[in-house]
Amino acid sequence: MKTEYTVPPRGGIAFDVRKGQTVTVIDVEGGQVADFFAVTADGKEFLSAGVTIDCNESLNLAVGDYIYSNLYNPMFRVLYDDVGRHDLIHPCCRKEMYDFFYGNGDGHPNCLDNINSALGTDMPAVQPLNIFMNTKAFANGKIKVMPPLSKAGDKIMFIAETDVRIAVAACSVSESDCNGGKCTSIKIIVRD
Repeated sequence: MKTEYTVPPRGGIAFDVRKGQTVTVIDVEGGQVADFFAVTADGKEFLSAGVTIDCNESLNLAVGDYIYSNLYNPMFRVLYDDVGRHDLIHPCCRKEMYDFFYGNGDGHPNCLDNINSALGTDMPAVQPLNIFMNTKAFANGKIKVMPPLSKAGDKIMFIAETDVRIAVAACSVSESDCNGGKCTSIKIIVRD
């Protein structure tokens, strides 16, 4: 069975995935970041970018790598990746981030609100996997967000290692190179 979802520009959705199903995240037009987050049904485990960095001993993901929960359990395994550049460092954009960098947080769509709304939660912060986000790390420890490397139709595919509820937000940042200055949609395909 195949189910398709579309995340509208600057929007967010949530859906359930069972262990063994594949999840494919597709950049429809190219250059669009997708904030990808997941929680277990009991709410005790959630996707942890920090634990994923720790367990993989890498700031990036490669085919075969696992994405881990806060309790160090595998949630997903990367099966396929067109781009090879994703971000595990940045938290979801939120009102305070827009105020800090651009002075325009009031009423600005943001990934934290979109993920909380989709999941029906009120988390004060979320550290997602930022799919297609291109963060360059320099030898001196500085980082810089660069335009995404993804082109129209590029995708990454995971297999679920456990039953989860996934939330995906199409990143709302148009003020920087994060989404190449333009916010577009993300497509999701879930298969048995």
